[in-house]
Amino acid sequence: MLPVAVVALVAEARTAVTAQEPQMRVLVAEGSELILRADGDHPLLVHGLANNERRLQRLQVRLRDGRLTIADGRADGHASLRISTTDPRGMWLGRRRYRGDLLLVVRGGRIRAINQLGIETYLPSVVGSEMPAKWPLAALQAQAVAARTYALRQRGRKADFDVKATVSSQVYKGIESETPRTREAVATTRSLVLVHGGRLINAVFHSSSGGSTEPSGEVWQNQLPYLVSVQDHDQHSPVHRWNQRFEAGDLRRRFEETGGLERLRVLSTSSTGRVRSARIQGPLGSLVLTGRQLRQRLGLKSTMVSFSLLQGDAGTAVEPLDPVDQDSQAPSQLIGLWRDSASGFSGAADQGPAGRVIAAPPLPPPPVSLRQSSLIPAGRTPETSRSTIVLEAEGQGYGHGVGMSQWGAHGLASQGADFREILHHYYRGATIRPYRPADDPSVAFRAGSEPALMG
Repeated sequence: MLPVAVVALVAEARTAVTAQEPQMRVLVAEGSELILRADGDHPLLVHGLANNERRLQRLQVRLRDGRLTIADGRADGHASLRISTTDPRGMWLGRRRYRGDLLLVVRGGRIRAINQLGIETYLPSVVGSEMPAKWPLAALQAQAVAARTYALRQRGRKADFDVKATVSSQVYKGIESETPRTREAVATTRSLVLVHGGRLINAVFHSSSGGSTEPSGEVWQNQLPYLVSVQDHDQHSPVHRWNQRFEAGDLRRRFEETGGLERLRVLSTSSTGRVRSARIQGPLGSLVLTGRQLRQRLGLKSTMVSFSLLQGDAGTAVEPLDPVDQDSQAPSQLIGLWRDSASGFSGAADQGPAGRVIAAPPLPPPPVSLRQSSLIPAGRTPETSRSTIVLEAEGQGYGHGVGMSQWGAHGLASQGADFREILHHYYRGATIRPYRPADDPSVAFRAGSEPALMG
């Protein structure tokens, strides 16, 4: 047996590590009524009720006059409540269980539930929510480092929370998304982050690029040195190539301003062939959209897409395709970032970035083809009624295409690459090292820059 003094020193070291571990504030739910319950015999510990702690098996919280009210009517009018538990199985909020504490606050006429927990406790669920746990360990480890970097970079940017639990940040589904393999991926990369120029990088990721990743400057206002176009390894992805069709009635609903779609011209594309702007022509007029806006209107998996107008009954093209109008100008500024993870996509992002990429690769493959512009020329009308027009979208990849491709990470890991090689491939010039308190924007000017989270 170890001497008591040694055991005490080990316990003290572990306590110090825990104290150093950055804490995350994750917005996990919003609503006018929230229901929490204990898992088993361990009660919920409710703090904030007349300065007393109450022990409850179930807690139903509602809004009344802009304040928190417990449904049993015994305590009303609270600005916030903190709920914790000693149960290692966590606590239930709706259909999910969470570790750490839950802070309930009122904002904008809704109750916000904010999960507060350490970064290393948060990440196993993120990795399991963003990637299948059966994937190679190297891919899961790469996801863990990217997700850790993204999360830590968001700390302190908002008043109440740091990240959301959805694809608008990175997906976090609580304890049910943890597995032994995702916990291993986090533990074996503990504290490791990606930095460039001494700062945490914008560790964005996506599901599948469709052959080559997109430079950040083609999607955002700024080109970041570590987010350049590289060859992807996602050829085995189920969304490497895809096809969607839209009938006339559907197009009228999606393009109400133009009364539907009679012609579509891609005005400009990025260096990898993704649509940057397009003009929609319909019976009521025309509309110019960015690639992101077009993707949102049609619900496309990506903007690496070509279009054809087809005759609905026969399913054949009603006009040949013309090359891209290279002389037309792209919009002076793209609006936001269409950011998404493996499980879906979200709206505009903030300035900066996420949270889904051995040698120097060959040049990226060329764009999909010159079919990036589908055009029924002005002044000509297809020889078919408008009701039979069908728009066909043929695309590649899933997501914005910037940063790490998750299916590409899977492909590289399957070829024998370790997580460092995967990350260096997708985030060019970035360094992998332990997180330091000085990396955190909220504590960047505080003293002390020794590595944290070691052990």
